[in-house]
Amino acid sequence: MHCFVKFVCFLLVGLITSLAALAKEPLKIGYSDWPGWVAWEIAVEKNMFEEAGVDVQFEWFDYVASMDAFAAGQLDAVTMTNGDALVTGASGAQSVMILINDFSNGNDMVVARPGINSIKDLKDKKVGVEIGFVGHLLLLNGLQKAGLQESDIELVNVPTNETPQVLASGQVDAIVAWQPNSGQALKLVPGSKRIYSSADEPGLIYDVLAVSPSSLATRRDEWQLVLKVWYQAVSYLMNPETRDDAIKIMAARVGIPAKEYRAFIDGTKILTLEEALPFMRKDEGFTSLYGSSVISDNFNVANKVYEKPQKIDSYIDPSLMESL
Repeated sequence: MHCFVKFVCFLLVGLITSLAALAKEPLKIGYSDWPGWVAWEIAVEKNMFEEAGVDVQFEWFDYVASMDAFAAGQLDAVTMTNGDALVTGASGAQSVMILINDFSNGNDMVVARPGINSIKDLKDKKVGVEIGFVGHLLLLNGLQKAGLQESDIELVNVPTNETPQVLASGQVDAIVAWQPNSGQALKLVPGSKRIYSSADEPGLIYDVLAVSPSSLATRRDEWQLVLKVWYQAVSYLMNPETRDDAIKIMAARVGIPAKEYRAFIDGTKILTLEEALPFMRKDEGFTSLYGSSVISDNFNVANKVYEKPQKIDSYIDPSLMESL
């Protein structure tokens, strides 16, 4: 009996030790090449997380690979668009959007070859776009505003990172891409031009931090600190005295000269807390994360990205931002 008690105690100590070790695991966040997410690098380089007392491990990915890693349970959170959060959730990896980093303000664009000067000019033309992704939604919005339908053009399914080369090869008349791919397309094809962009529909594309429900439930206080640090990084970027250093840090992360990267930041509306909070309110249309996500959900179902509409409310938790 004495040996049995000792054995049970041994197991309990081991279990408690394992749980303690697990609790000390850093929050793992996947991020990728988009200015509103690269800005996290400011917090990393300036040791803001350490100063706030929260252990965070950022892991750099290509965009789609970051969502795959999240879906595989390798990450606690991932940076993605609100529309892609729904796609990832519909496939079984539910997430909760707790932070709006920014909305695209021109970096997502339709780039056309010389001779095409407007969306209307795309009638009967070939357009390269990654079908079912956010660029596709941007294109449809532009077509609708120009009085055209999707059937008025020929869609060519092209991975976003291949769009500059496809436009340059002459296989399509226009492409849809985000920076840096959209900028590369403009450089590769002399005389090409931006004929529509996310600046024409603010709120069409929100970029967010999406957390697994289990991590949010068990480590809510730590996520609260993560958001606090985010706004410290935003302040560092917005402050004229530290802005150059912030841009230098971001540019170094993606291997682009700081002078060139400044334009990428200008095409991204990185939001302060005061600017972001109104977008977290439940409303219809693009001026709300909820409304924009409903539009994305309708788009995803219509394009058979997934079958059943998602419950938008379960994907958004504004309370952490509101408590700041």
